[in-house]
Amino acid sequence: MTLFAKKPTLASPVRQLAGATTARRLEANPAIKRAKIDAAQVYYHLDFLNPVQCGKLVKLIDANRRPSTLLSDRADDGFRTSESCDMDRWSPDVRPTDEAIASLLGIDPSHGETMQGQRYAPGQQFRAHHDYFHQGESYWAAMQASGGQRTWTAMIYLNDVEEGGATWFPQAGIRVAPKRGLLLAWNNMNPDGSPNDKTLHEGMPVVRGTKYIVTKWFREGAWLKG
Repeated sequence: MTLFAKKPTLASPVRQLAGATTARRLEANPAIKRAKIDAAQVYYHLDFLNPVQCGKLVKLIDANRRPSTLLSDRADDGFRTSESCDMDRWSPDVRPTDEAIASLLGIDPSHGETMQGQRYAPGQQFRAHHDYFHQGESYWAAMQASGGQRTWTAMIYLNDVEEGGATWFPQAGIRVAPKRGLLLAWNNMNPDGSPNDKTLHEGMPVVRGTKYIVTKWFREGAWLKG
């Protein structure tokens, strides 16, 4: 008789509750629409930021941008070619947006990572990836010690883009074109709290213009200590 080791379950009651609680909050908000797909929980909020707010964040990104990096040590050099900016959550130009995102999702702000700005010039991209952490990667132990798994992602487009730069979820069947002020939020987990591989997404190459976004990731536990 051959014995097979039981595969570890990736389901999590903590993440299950986080997903359900935030989804209920979003679906009760008349300003928010859910994408008409079954593969993942994806939501839109038009005009979440006004043009003045978007402009301030664009200036911060331009002033502090650096080459984007990756946690994984296995991706090639062309995987993520944008520039990024880690934003000071206590800055008067950042804090209102940072806290408004947490409030919208109903997530304790201490669970939110540092908000990151990203700039994509023509030809720049972020190939298909998951926002959740893969437990087989070398970074997993460090992520466990800093709040654990990622649950929700919120992304805001800061400008319209002349051509290209869409956010594409190839397995979920949804593609979102940049639109100034639009907030896009999604649950990186399945209903049982396990990672949802259908949330695979990519920042498609910009063809004409420059794309600016901010992204806020939330953890299952507290990321901000103290």
